[in-house]
Amino acid sequence: MSERKSIQPYHHPAGGWGALKAVGAHLIEQGIPVKGAATLGCMNQPEGFDCPGCAWPDPKHTSSFEFCENGAKAVAWEATAKRCTPEFFADHTVTELSAWSDYDLEMVGRLTHPMAYDGAADRYLPVRWSKAFSIIARHLNALPDPNMAEFYTSGRTSNEAAFLYQLFVREYGTNNFPDCSNMCHEATSVGLPQSIGVGKGTVVLEDFDKTDCIFIFGQNPGTNSPRMMTDLRNASRRGASIISFNPFRERALERFQAPQSPIEMTTLSATQISSRLYQVRIGGDVAVIKGIMKILVEEDDAARAQGGQAVLDWTFIRDHTDGLDALVSDLKATQWPEIERCSGLGRADIEYAASVYKKAERAIIVYGMGITQHRRGAQAVQQLANLALLRGHIGREGAGICPVRGHSNVQGDRTVGITEVPSQDFLDRLELRFGFKPPRGHGHNVVTALEAMICGDVKVFVAMGGNFAAAIPDWQLTQAALRSLDLTVHISTKLNRSHLIHGRDALILPCLGRTEVDIQAAGPQSITVEDSMSMVHASAGRNQPASDHLLSEPAIVAGMARATLGGRSVVDWDGFVADYDRIRDAIEDVLPIFQDFNARIRVPGGFHLVPTARERVWATASGKANFLVFDGLGEDPNDDHPETLWLSTIRSHDQYNTTVYSLSDRYRGVYGQRDIVFLNQLEMDKREFKDGDRVDLVTASVDGIERRVRNFLVVGYSFPNGCCAAYYPETNPLVPLYAHDPLSFTPSSKGIPVRLERSSATVAGDLSAKE
Repeated sequence: MSERKSIQPYHHPAGGWGALKAVGAHLIEQGIPVKGAATLGCMNQPEGFDCPGCAWPDPKHTSSFEFCENGAKAVAWEATAKRCTPEFFADHTVTELSAWSDYDLEMVGRLTHPMAYDGAADRYLPVRWSKAFSIIARHLNALPDPNMAEFYTSGRTSNEAAFLYQLFVREYGTNNFPDCSNMCHEATSVGLPQSIGVGKGTVVLEDFDKTDCIFIFGQNPGTNSPRMMTDLRNASRRGASIISFNPFRERALERFQAPQSPIEMTTLSATQISSRLYQVRIGGDVAVIKGIMKILVEEDDAARAQGGQAVLDWTFIRDHTDGLDALVSDLKATQWPEIERCSGLGRADIEYAASVYKKAERAIIVYGMGITQHRRGAQAVQQLANLALLRGHIGREGAGICPVRGHSNVQGDRTVGITEVPSQDFLDRLELRFGFKPPRGHGHNVVTALEAMICGDVKVFVAMGGNFAAAIPDWQLTQAALRSLDLTVHISTKLNRSHLIHGRDALILPCLGRTEVDIQAAGPQSITVEDSMSMVHASAGRNQPASDHLLSEPAIVAGMARATLGGRSVVDWDGFVADYDRIRDAIEDVLPIFQDFNARIRVPGGFHLVPTARERVWATASGKANFLVFDGLGEDPNDDHPETLWLSTIRSHDQYNTTVYSLSDRYRGVYGQRDIVFLNQLEMDKREFKDGDRVDLVTASVDGIERRVRNFLVVGYSFPNGCCAAYYPETNPLVPLYAHDPLSFTPSSKGIPVRLERSSATVAGDLSAKE
């Protein structure tokens, strides 16, 4: 979707007519105005398919309009009439395609045939499926150690495909499962179990109808999970307080016009979402949380000393928690000047937020990657758990902790076994069910897999979906490592950057999309997904496949397994592919939480995998929920250099993860360009920059390696002092591989110390920032 480069401040609410216009434009651009509209009518419906975008849950009583703008873009992107055929690859070398933008690559259309890289021609050539599988088998079986292969998983992968994938890889002999969760919410998966015994949220969608207040940290729902806006709007309209903490004044956190509301659409009115929206410094969320908790603790002390009503929920604390004394000591030692300096907020702002939280009988704490993608992300998550535990807001109707996951089944993949650190109980059950001995040692996550590649200890990389080469940090090192591999394999629906950053041998294997009919020997098949709130439900596509040469993800996994393992496999791969009910039966055998799996997914809406913490059962070593201390207040806003800024990488509104739907970002007023750095006027003046200047962003690295992206346009924007923001994946080269959370290994993509330098080169055709 080509638009003229300009910066035009956006003054309208989120959603509304702008969203509907954008949906229509994307369906037309993909050549499916009629087919696309019909497809959208089947999305998030009990008998339809699950949105291939975000993981926000479906309401129990669906309407005929259960999709959002960005979900519609995801469907248009997948159901496009455009095709990426062998003829396209014959016309373009990989070297030529490498100069294309990510947007232009994915706009070519759906992949139609399996393709293999020919180094002599520098082109991808069509290959038979049987030959592709034999290439994979040859490389895998030639490795002296199975741990020299990495098996990546994207969150779009279904439960059935993910379970077969981990089964194949563990029978092959490794637990190397780097996955997309490692790059986003791994801090949740690692941090929350230590606090409450489970690495998932504790709320269901109906809790939003009953809560008194919602605190939102580091989450931009209008872009990242727009269907959440309906629940926030409804909560606001019935009087719930919504307090948001975000470096940007995101438009959807300010006001929202519901496309499903005839009154708001016809009167051009909107609903205020946030009661207060505080622009916290990048990395300053922990300072805010500790400030709120400090107020609660001190006010509780004062109230009890005077014989008044306690602020903390002491019955809950005594019966269900451990470790409060250490937390209280740390909070009392934390000083307000440091809280204000690190958070970027005044004490009065934090006191107001604490007063709202104190009054709420039922509170939900929502957070996104603005919390998790920091160098102490897992501990930051634990501070949110502390805040909930102080007032007993876990295991209470209308209350709880709500991590908002990204991709539609990233949580489900982890539930069915995609993890580099499997529990011994899971491995025992896998061995009992299938009769082979799975490997017991821990495998690689994304960071350790990349480190192994750089060291030359990995030779084969297989990716089930995603755009790994673009999503990873530190491109200078990591993309070079990918190019050094013997084989790279990508199971994909569209051409993307990762196909061009390949090993000596490379395969592109095209699979069915979420919107397409999956016919196997037993007839049409459904797959299942688990959303952010642990609801598991079926999904069945309605469209004809984009090509007769596509295979389903389970069929591709089975093909790799049969070719690689041959007669030594004890798994009935053909039987699993013929009927996905058999896969679900096997999942139930290994994971008892899926009891009556096949029966329960045939109930409209599916079923809930109830997190133990929701029932106030704490699966921790202490048998209780744990208050955990965060030493310090998060990222130091000054770092060690007066010119240092904290950079947060962000999505545009026309983007989902690394998939770019257009070069514009409507809600921030950016059109036709992505090489942007947002900076407030004070920071611009300090550096003698003005709107429209071009600058390089340089990481304040500590390893002597220069990390730089060039010629970014300076755009003045309301943003905290000491901070700046720019789009990813374009700024992923600035994220050092060493800059990650030591507990979860999540890269610190939302907190990168950088300096801005005036660009020495100019870009032809630059326009002023404001037109």
